[in-house]
Amino acid sequence: MRIAQIAPLYEAVPPVLYGGTERTVAHLADALIDLGHDVTLFASAEARTKAELVAMRDQAIRLDPSPLKSDLAAHLTLLHEVRRREDTFDVLHFHTDMLHFAFFEHRAERTLTTVHGRLNLKDLANAYRRWHSYPLVSISDHQRTPLRFANWAATIHHGLPTDLYQPIAGEPDGYLAFLGRISPEKRPDRAIAIARRADLPLRIAAKVDPVDRAYFHESIEPLIDQPGINFVGEIGDAQKSTFLGNARALLFPIDWPEPFGLVMIEAMACGTPVIAWNEGAVAEIIDHGVTGFIVESEDEAVDAVRRLGTLDRRHIRHVFERRFSSYTMAGKYLALYGRLAGMDAGDLDRPLMQTAGE
Repeated sequence: MRIAQIAPLYEAVPPVLYGGTERTVAHLADALIDLGHDVTLFASAEARTKAELVAMRDQAIRLDPSPLKSDLAAHLTLLHEVRRREDTFDVLHFHTDMLHFAFFEHRAERTLTTVHGRLNLKDLANAYRRWHSYPLVSISDHQRTPLRFANWAATIHHGLPTDLYQPIAGEPDGYLAFLGRISPEKRPDRAIAIARRADLPLRIAAKVDPVDRAYFHESIEPLIDQPGINFVGEIGDAQKSTFLGNARALLFPIDWPEPFGLVMIEAMACGTPVIAWNEGAVAEIIDHGVTGFIVESEDEAVDAVRRLGTLDRRHIRHVFERRFSSYTMAGKYLALYGRLAGMDAGDLDRPLMQTAGE
């Protein structure tokens, strides 16, 4: 198949540091190439990809040092270029929220839109009713809750290459980990409280967005200025196997309807269990008592820390490989692409079978 992957331009594909959507696009595009398909990626110029790259900006927006830049102008230019080339693809796969809806109505049935963000915002329902012809993919069943009426084609969980992160040899170090973003809904304060009560060190690898700097300075900095709490800032893929693999557990103490939670499967890829709050998609990702513990209070979280020794880290890795590999993700997307393009299932299976047999 000839597939266009259209990424947002905020982060590199994959991101240099923090970032979820663009990381998923990178892994999907590479897996589709490995499975024998023709993929064109629309992204910023520093993308690292096996696909044919159409560079839409010299650098991703967030880490571009230029003080004057327009994300709207960049994305409108992106959509114009996709529109100019649209007839060369069997399917257009958008990851740009709903920005493209007004521009591709004439071929909405040959597009796929993965919705990566939260859907409980005031103005979304009217837009999804207005542009109901676009087939949508949710990244968890729970994500759909505010917009059950939307044109959902499937739920497809994110996946990672099985060789991207690896478990470490030997026993983990005696610390807990927090990975992601410093913000009120991610609850780093809750992670700190759990670590303190469990009498274990906590290492925090997270970015601080401009909108969250006041929260960080006022609410989190005073908490990390105490023994055992180590704030290391943002990290990239190269550091995650060590950071996560050496941790006794990843703390995921969220306080919002998380659409997926990529860091949970990153931890699982390292064989590291996850202690996560029962919010959003958590119950779809974590098998309670197998790959981690799902909790609803600090008391339950502290108790879960004490029970980490009952979990098999090798089995956690096996669950990741079975449920959350990039090939598992790509295979599910291919089935959807085929339906949209009117192709027989056999036409899609042959490249997959050839690759699997190599």
